[in-house]
Amino acid sequence: THTAAAFTTWDRSSPCFVLDNVLRVPCSFVTHLGDAIDDKTPLLRSNDAVNKEGLRLLKAINIATDAKCINSFLGWEQEFFVIKAEHYNARPDLVNTGRTLFGALPTRNQQGDLNYFAPVPGSVKELLFNIQTIMLKLGVPMAVLHNEVAPAQHEMSPIYCQATFSCDNNVIFMEVANAEAAKLGLAVLFHEKPFQGINGSGKHNNWSVGTDTGLNMFYPGKTDETRILYSTAIACLSFGLKQYNEMVRSSVAGAGNDFRLGAQEAPPAIISLYPGTGFEKHVDAIIAGGELNYKVEKSTANPGANAAMAAPCGVEDRNRTAPFPHCGNRFEFRAVGSSQNCMFPITVCNTIMAAGMSELSAKIEGGMSHRDAVAALYKDNRSVIFTGNGYSAEWPIEAKKRGLPNLNTTPLAVGQFATPKNKKLFAEMGIFSEQECEARQNVMFENYNTTVKTEAETLVQMIETGIIPACATDHKKFAENEKLKDYMGERAATYKGVKTETDKLKVMISKIPHGNLAKEADYFCNTVKPQMVVIRNLADKAEGLMEKGLYPYPTYEQMLYDHHS
Repeated sequence: THTAAAFTTWDRSSPCFVLDNVLRVPCSFVTHLGDAIDDKTPLLRSNDAVNKEGLRLLKAINIATDAKCINSFLGWEQEFFVIKAEHYNARPDLVNTGRTLFGALPTRNQQGDLNYFAPVPGSVKELLFNIQTIMLKLGVPMAVLHNEVAPAQHEMSPIYCQATFSCDNNVIFMEVANAEAAKLGLAVLFHEKPFQGINGSGKHNNWSVGTDTGLNMFYPGKTDETRILYSTAIACLSFGLKQYNEMVRSSVAGAGNDFRLGAQEAPPAIISLYPGTGFEKHVDAIIAGGELNYKVEKSTANPGANAAMAAPCGVEDRNRTAPFPHCGNRFEFRAVGSSQNCMFPITVCNTIMAAGMSELSAKIEGGMSHRDAVAALYKDNRSVIFTGNGYSAEWPIEAKKRGLPNLNTTPLAVGQFATPKNKKLFAEMGIFSEQECEARQNVMFENYNTTVKTEAETLVQMIETGIIPACATDHKKFAENEKLKDYMGERAATYKGVKTETDKLKVMISKIPHGNLAKEADYFCNTVKPQMVVIRNLADKAEGLMEKGLYPYPTYEQMLYDHHS
């Protein structure tokens, strides 16, 4: 930190644009010695690695040798919540942390809500159309806008494009969404889990790799050559996901995503590959000596009614419980969190794909046939392919047998980022030096620690200045009136519990260990966060006991439904 010089340089792969009379120039940001201190520079380096190793592989297998460039592509699906700005501003937890630290579920909850299939609420529709208009002027046509599963939750997605440009588009999208919401008296929440008990938000990264001649490595196509390349490319991806499983998991680690990964609404924290049940059988056939050509055709889904024609569908079904499922012509990295910058996850996807292509090229260049080299990759990495239910209780047990790690918290995941194996690959691919890798791990730990500490301190403040005074007022009414004492119920014990458990949290905060970021993260994860849950449960119980009007903050019912008009 004693060296201060840093410089921006134009990223020529992503176009400039003008917004609010300001020229925005996509940039790479590096130190005086060229070390990456942003998310863009590693992404650009990973694009170079994919290009280098992709062209090398095409030459080795003698397919598409006319290609002069390999690119990575991205289409993101941005989920978010929309609430009234007045409710947002009245909740210090939303303002300071992006999520509600307590709040009882409304009786309606989301199970009786048809948000996904209902019309978009009027105020939100106006917001989404305004965002769509501005993004189109910036050269970013939005392909999708709709309600999401939870009440007050929505999604927008752009047309698929080159990954660097797409990542930049997502950053500006989030800025535009916030600005346009404010004009309408609304607020957009990008946190992965702003409301406990309500579905969280992701940012599914639909990622692929292809040539400048229009060949998509993740699409089987209609020719023998493209289908052989398809089987080859997925072998490379399976190698990357198996050999660098922890790296992929750590790329989506964060305090917010910990509330989402592994729940029954998002992929598990166990990273596996879903290429489709039919392709899984093809993999086993290749390992057994079969050919690479994946001969399969698209099918139709028959509704079984005379008035409805059969609907065209893909080659394979889609598995929503998988963190890395195939979706026709791309793989969908479903584990990415809604508040994340896409650049880091895509950097890692590119890196592991380049690693797989390098491994396969080396085998072929060393004398193995194309078929045998692909079969060897599948055989060695077969355990990462899983086409079952990722939400099932049996999967973590099976995953452990397969040697797949279950890094279900951010401290566990981040602790596996800067391992010797990962450092070696990053260095070989020109993505991160050893120093850059260690620095990035430190930043991830520090972000986690800062986030949880902010949450804990905000919780204490809101309890002491809002919840406890409300509890005291409600309690006094019953305690000082003999006729009402029989109606006290659980108030005394609950209200006292809120104070007692909050005092315990204050002591825990005062004892945060310093000097070792990993140990500090472990303390926040396994000591501070569980105590916050205890307090939350009591505060939510208190909300259900106290007289209406005493609760000092906007309720879940108000935030989730008030703007639905």
